[in-house]
Amino acid sequence: MITLCVFLWAADRERDGLGRYEDAVLALLGDHGGRLVVRVRSNGDGPPDEVQVIQFDGPDAMASFMEDPRRLALAGDRARVIERTEQFNVTAITG
Repeated sequence: MITLCVFLWAADRERDGLGRYEDAVLALLGDHGGRLVVRVRSNGDGPPDEVQVIQFDGPDAMASFMEDPRRLALAGDRARVIERTEQFNVTAITG
């Protein structure tokens, strides 16, 4: 299992566009052994604009999602609405 934390910053005046783009690509997760654990947006107090925690069954599932032709077809939209992305692997802490 791979768990990612993703930080997204919208391009200037594209916060709504970022949301629409992410709606479209996150809808593809289930086709690739992925699932959205949580997705939150900043209330405007500071960056990033959106934070997601995503899980994949393994590296092949993640690669399949990243290479999905439907996702790749949206690359121009992504370039227009997202200024910056940071992602890193995380481990859930249960208590």
